[in-house]
Amino acid sequence: MNLYDRIPNNVNLSEDKRLHRALELWLPNYLNWWHDMGPEGFQDKDVWLRTAIDVGSEGWAHFDYVKMPDYRWGIFLEPAQADAKVGFGDNFGAPAYQEVPGEFRNSLRRIIVTQGDTEPASVEQQRLLGHTCPSLYDMRNLFQVNVEEGRHLWAMVYLLQAYFGRDGRDEADELLARRSGNPDKPRILEAFNQPCDDWLNFYCFTMFTDRDGKYQLSALAESGFEPLARTCRFMLTEEAHHMFVGDTGLSRVVRRTAQLMKQNEDVREVGGIPLEIIQKYINFWFSYSLDLFGGEISSNSADFFAAGLKGRFKEQEQYTDHIAAEGSFTMQVVESGNLVPREVPLRNALNEVLRGEYGRDCEKGLARWNKALADEGVVAPTSVGEGDHRLRSVPLLYLPNIRFHRHVGEYSSHHFDTEGNLIPREEFEQHKNSWLPSMEDREYVRSLMHPVTEPGKIANWIAPPSSGIKGKPFEFEYVRL
Repeated sequence: MNLYDRIPNNVNLSEDKRLHRALELWLPNYLNWWHDMGPEGFQDKDVWLRTAIDVGSEGWAHFDYVKMPDYRWGIFLEPAQADAKVGFGDNFGAPAYQEVPGEFRNSLRRIIVTQGDTEPASVEQQRLLGHTCPSLYDMRNLFQVNVEEGRHLWAMVYLLQAYFGRDGRDEADELLARRSGNPDKPRILEAFNQPCDDWLNFYCFTMFTDRDGKYQLSALAESGFEPLARTCRFMLTEEAHHMFVGDTGLSRVVRRTAQLMKQNEDVREVGGIPLEIIQKYINFWFSYSLDLFGGEISSNSADFFAAGLKGRFKEQEQYTDHIAAEGSFTMQVVESGNLVPREVPLRNALNEVLRGEYGRDCEKGLARWNKALADEGVVAPTSVGEGDHRLRSVPLLYLPNIRFHRHVGEYSSHHFDTEGNLIPREEFEQHKNSWLPSMEDREYVRSLMHPVTEPGKIANWIAPPSSGIKGKPFEFEYVRL
């Protein structure tokens, strides 16, 4: 682990002069992008950040004050496995690919570029959020997510430059040229062009969209292209914190809303975020994040699996049949204006298999948030006994059906309600503002976004965390302003 090279790495970069030179040429362009599109107004501030110092599961990170432009971005892969094999697909059991197979070159480049494009996109979406932080604790978490997304970009750029020659160098430059939400040169995936301009958006993004990243990276961590698999395994170590920020952030918003409901049934009057607005944000980000898995019926998913490039979630742990050539998967599709079941070859349905794993994981978050409501004395109507007035009854938060508000795949050209029922376009438009954030909802949430930067203080609309970071109290000065 060469931690103090200009480009920290554990891939013996100094021994590959061509690659080293190419990455050193890319570095100033990256830093220019970071100064232009990274967190605005905080580049010279000391932030208490964790920095990777190893790739082992124990003691892999160091915590200290760092100015973000000085963050130790670098290239870290898990150690190679002796005699690694392709773990699935038509080449199951063959030696893992150490170089890019010519016949899979375009597919593999597409996978890496698409994953790489998401990393700077999220930094761009969140670049102004520091100005409206609810606490220094939350500001620090935002910046930790940002610098690690920057490092994940480095991970993908390393693969492009190391294994794809001139094409890879061109793609690396394009990753810095696209911009989130830019009408002329947008990011590749639509979820990464959506505005993330308030902290409720940020918590939903890190809960749902970063959780999609967990499942995409986990599928790529099974890849028969071993450099990609080793890269993604270490990225998953950092990704866990991003999801923690979203999951616990939403739980704290829900808890505070429940507390404020005891003061006034209309929490707007006491500066809280109503549960119905929280639900709309959940509906928005969950549905956009579902799109990131791709179409329900996909020849690309079949080709990637057959080639041994992208597996299923926990392919080796959860499955015994790693060929998946014979099975099928039944899904609901729209035919002649009705939802009907269709049986699809399993390989063509692997996006949907991965999406199902993702949805079940998201449900666990909803259970935690609903528990926060119950802990504060608000519960679902069905759990209140007749004549029991000790607890306030409210609707539970929920995940909308996977067919709701989709822009990719089988359901994108039709309209559904939050329960997944097929409805006319006119009915969807009529109810849209009760299912998705309206302009009025967004403006109200933005009106609450006033910065709180005194150590130990927090905005009124969110509860404090149950503990600080790495043994530090909530009152710790996580960002020196």
